[in-house]
Amino acid sequence: MAGIDEVARATGVSTATVSRALRGLPNVSDTTRAAVRRAADELGYVASSSASGLASGRTLAMGVVVPSVSRWFYTNVLEGVDAELRSASYDMILFNLGGHRGDRERVFHRSILRKRTDALLALCLDFTADERHQLASLGHPTIVVGGPVKGLRSVGIDEKTTGMTATEHLIKLGHREIAHIGGEDEEGLNRQVPVGRLHGFQHAMRSAGLTVRPEWIVPGGFSLPQSRSAMNALLDRPGPRPTAVFAGSDEMAFGAMLAAYDRGLTVPGDLSVIGIDNHTFAESFGLTTLAQNPFDQGAVAARILLDELGGAEPRTRSVRSPVSLVVRTSTAPPPAP
Repeated sequence: MAGIDEVARATGVSTATVSRALRGLPNVSDTTRAAVRRAADELGYVASSSASGLASGRTLAMGVVVPSVSRWFYTNVLEGVDAELRSASYDMILFNLGGHRGDRERVFHRSILRKRTDALLALCLDFTADERHQLASLGHPTIVVGGPVKGLRSVGIDEKTTGMTATEHLIKLGHREIAHIGGEDEEGLNRQVPVGRLHGFQHAMRSAGLTVRPEWIVPGGFSLPQSRSAMNALLDRPGPRPTAVFAGSDEMAFGAMLAAYDRGLTVPGDLSVIGIDNHTFAESFGLTTLAQNPFDQGAVAARILLDELGGAEPRTRSVRSPVSLVVRTSTAPPPAP
């Protein structure tokens, strides 16, 4: 197994530059960084995390707290984080809260306080006052992916604007009777995501002079089964039914489409459906959606933390990720009266 000296000789740079390049630290050119990584791979060099940690006073590990590992958005963010950390020879310690409520005590009061990590990245979580105090006492660089959190910087989309854009697409097609499947979720998750998308829906409807029917705003729990059940219940209500629905995520949009089929309706002939995400299955469903890139969001958030650990000036402002409208076959003008 090659040592750092051999990598330095192979690339013609100092051992200090090799160390900085492999750890993803600043002040190394992209060309040099690529050459060092290529030489390290060819020579079979593996950095000693324990030795590096002793030298820097760091663990060379980043903590990532995730509500669960079963959802498309979470897994894609994790892949982006992992790709960035691997390129910097950093380890990821995953704290999985395990779904409903979760074991936050274990994560925030025991595991993180053991100082096993150098920084913390949280997905779609809000923090209690006590958790904020614990994080502040550590002095760890911290960032959130997926929804704004008071007092912390985040990486994510503009939730309200995205909700407005989705709703305006339906309105421009001629829809006036529009429902919304929201994403109310488990306690402790970031409510700013579903609330922001709901506010965008309401703003677009009212700006167009359209009525927002409270009975047509139903909870979908960010899941296909729950949204399918909620949409079936909405379609079973007496009186007029919506001609379109804006779902706060693609998985909920899939549930709405299946509910339409359950009732013998066609999409988009009887019901237009739009979502948010551009989920892996969105193209197969023919779903019109507002596309975001959770892989890139995870990578950007990890890079911000790595740069700060390397001595860069801390970034105080949040990062707004791009969103684009992808029109497929699930939306069309409303059926003729």
